[in-house]
Amino acid sequence: MVCGGFTCSKNALIALNVVYILVGLLLIGVAAWGKSYGIVSSINIIGGVIAVGVFLLLIAVVGLIGAVSHHQVMLFFYMVILFLVFVIQFGVSCSCLALNRSQQEHLLKLTWNRMSNTTRQDLENQLDCCGFMNDTENIAIYTSDYSLCKAILGVWLAMRFRNQKDPRANPSAFL
Repeated sequence: MVCGGFTCSKNALIALNVVYILVGLLLIGVAAWGKSYGIVSSINIIGGVIAVGVFLLLIAVVGLIGAVSHHQVMLFFYMVILFLVFVIQFGVSCSCLALNRSQQEHLLKLTWNRMSNTTRQDLENQLDCCGFMNDTENIAIYTSDYSLCKAILGVWLAMRFRNQKDPRANPSAFL
């Protein structure tokens, strides 16, 4: 049997959703751990990370149920939601790349001025600085977003699996 058929697509989609579930649980766990140990005291940041974790967990459960039962409607909505997440991530990435240095500093300064005092203190403690532009060390923060690739892979797998016919099903039945 050639890999790439119904069973391989089904198993790949199930494995991808299990990874999504683990990442969602990891996000929720790290946010709770960070709050309990006092690493992050801002409830807005903790709430945002937990909300993203719960959202990812729910989407992964929809994809997992759709993959296991080969449910056309669930796989369609799973595919659409993953595509929308990809478009949002792509748009944010492009907008971040489109800003020059002075625009980035202006945006960060506006954000810094709107932060609560506890969030500012946490950032100052974590980054070893005092104030917005008064840093004691040259600290560079590099981020890379690998979730874009995962989102595309999930959409492709869901679309491929959704359009395949189950070999165990009645051959005369409609998909």
